[in-house]
Amino acid sequence: MASLIYRRYGGSLQVDIPSFDVLVEAIRIPETQWIATACPLEGLSCDPRLLTLMDADGNGRIRVAEVRTAVDWAAKQLKDRRGADASSDVLELNALSEEARPLRGAAEMILRTLKATDAGRISLAQVRESEKALREAGQNGDGIVAPEHLPEHLRPLAQELMASFPALTNRAGKAGVDAALVARFREERAKLREHREKQGAAFVWGDISLETAKRVRDVAPLLDAYFVQCRLVAAQPEAAASLRLRAERVEGALGDVAALGKAAGDLPIAPPDASGVLEWSRLLRGPAYEVLEAFRTDVAAPMTGDSQRLSDSAWRGLVAKADGVLAWQAQLEANPVRKLMDTLPSVSDADLDALEAASAADLALKPTLDAVNELERLVLYQRWLLLFANNFISMPNLYMPKRLALVEKGTLILGGRKYTLSVLVTNRAAHSALTSLGTTCILYVQVAPKDGTPGYEVAVPVTSGRSTELAVGKRGVFYDVDGVESDAIVTQVVRQPVSLWESMTMPFARIGEFITSKVEGLASAGEKTFDSTLEQGYTHATNAPPVAPPPAAGAAPAAAAAPAGGGLAGIVAAGGLAAAALGSSFAFIMTQVKSLTLVDLISAATLIAIVVMAPAGLLGWLKLRRRNLALLLEGSGWALNDRLMLTPELSSLVTRRPKLPSNARVDRLDMVRSALVRQQEDDEAEGASGWTKLAITLAVIFVLLWQVRIPLLTWFCHAGWLSQDTCLAVLPSQAEPAPAAAAAPAAAPAKAP
Repeated sequence: MASLIYRRYGGSLQVDIPSFDVLVEAIRIPETQWIATACPLEGLSCDPRLLTLMDADGNGRIRVAEVRTAVDWAAKQLKDRRGADASSDVLELNALSEEARPLRGAAEMILRTLKATDAGRISLAQVRESEKALREAGQNGDGIVAPEHLPEHLRPLAQELMASFPALTNRAGKAGVDAALVARFREERAKLREHREKQGAAFVWGDISLETAKRVRDVAPLLDAYFVQCRLVAAQPEAAASLRLRAERVEGALGDVAALGKAAGDLPIAPPDASGVLEWSRLLRGPAYEVLEAFRTDVAAPMTGDSQRLSDSAWRGLVAKADGVLAWQAQLEANPVRKLMDTLPSVSDADLDALEAASAADLALKPTLDAVNELERLVLYQRWLLLFANNFISMPNLYMPKRLALVEKGTLILGGRKYTLSVLVTNRAAHSALTSLGTTCILYVQVAPKDGTPGYEVAVPVTSGRSTELAVGKRGVFYDVDGVESDAIVTQVVRQPVSLWESMTMPFARIGEFITSKVEGLASAGEKTFDSTLEQGYTHATNAPPVAPPPAAGAAPAAAAAPAGGGLAGIVAAGGLAAAALGSSFAFIMTQVKSLTLVDLISAATLIAIVVMAPAGLLGWLKLRRRNLALLLEGSGWALNDRLMLTPELSSLVTRRPKLPSNARVDRLDMVRSALVRQQEDDEAEGASGWTKLAITLAVIFVLLWQVRIPLLTWFCHAGWLSQDTCLAVLPSQAEPAPAAAAAPAAAPAKAP
């Protein structure tokens, strides 16, 4: 008995399964110690036939019991398990146990059929090649023979039988016939012959029996209702008045053809007679009059011998005979070989015996072909079962950089980074709903193969870089596990911080986005306001009344008091107010900042950064510690017992940024700059000249400084950068406090008493 060793992979305790002998013991551990307890068939990078064979109940999922059954079966068939340890798809016949004798016989038959040079081993390709050859030869071992594999004279009969009964499909996917189908044909043919012998007793009206019966059935609702009404009148004569139309209904329907027709249809076909006899001459000309009159002429009169009346008993006799005809016809139509009624005499029992013999010959191959199928199962188990266990019972390959886990679909190259882990996603909405509960940044990428095969979607965890650089629509390249290149495009991003630095700086990024959005909103609103003001000014100017003659001298003050609210003056005034507000804000900031030293500024900035970044960093650190890959797999249909923690070491393997080659060097010269210089030398200069740009720059600086001239000059004067005379010259307000200071001593003696 092999001993079991448990190892830690990324903080998860997993049983080590290095060999098939250890696997035989590992499947006995409790299910709670398995990493996975169920997985879907989709998304695993292995032979799909293996998964189909392991899925014993065919529900599209592989569970613990099915894995145990597969391992136990393979262990009984192999006495030498070195091929399973090496995951070889070549089976040594000497490795088979005594219990696998049928499989050995099937392998030797295949090797003889293929005329293989090495009769001691058989490969998976040889098994499948022989199976394909048997299928193409029509030998499936299920007893269902396709028409193309029958003798020429039997093919039309086989096709007729296939058209008469539900289709049967053999293992090769082709429709055919088997012995059971031939036996059923014999049975149905005998029933059909016996049934046709009863036709004379059922068809009491001769060749016109079927048509007559159908016409009786067509008028049965009308005549049945009439004779029921006759019985009602016989039991209660006053009921006859209730079967007539009321006068108010007739009056209300006048002028409305549809209403009149409906009213006429509600009347009896004739006045009910208590004796239960229908006098054909008393038929009312309602909607069914023509049908009943034709029935009288063609059916009732010839069959009853009375063209004037039809009694209740005579009607019931007609109905009984019609029911017998229709029942015979229904039984005939229910027979599946009724379409072959005309050709039945030409079908010989010898041909049917030949079909049964062909089916029996094919069925005789069933043990051999079953052994071939089981041989394929064993070779597949030897090739894949140990690898599957290391991706189901344990998952060490998920943590090993040089090993490929079966759940991996390939590698994504996107944005200068290499994402080495990806899993198949069949339902992105359900998958993202689950992964959004975690703390791992996930990319959903649509993969479009270049050969035109259907695309698929994968989920890719992001563990380094910046998640803000990833956006929907970003394109990259995807390489599947076979190295096939495909186009890739991001369809969704479950955004989470991917590093501690990103989590610490994320608040500043959000503040920046908020400020940017507000500034853009204000700028947009300002543009709209400016455009509206210009439009109003233009409208006011164009619609203004003619200029009045100059007023008299006495009216000058009143004219001066008239407001001028619109036009260019309003725009200039608004611009001046805005510039003044900007200058005042800048002056306030300068006033507050000038009282702080450089150390104070650095300390304040550092304190603000710590206050903002520390909580965000702590929260980000906690999120990064809780990252795991379990949600990634569970979203794809896996059932897991343990969390697959995403350790820092594993994170560096999942998302990588490869270094430059070791023999490469970096040339620091910017080739674009030199190319631009050469291009500018060859091109003619356009736009404003250098002097114009300088003049515009100086004008802008002058305007800005002019708006803040008072606070700046005041600060310069307090700092002693300007002389007293200069300050008095440029700031007249500085001289105003002097008289107030001189007046203060004069007022002081008044307080002495």
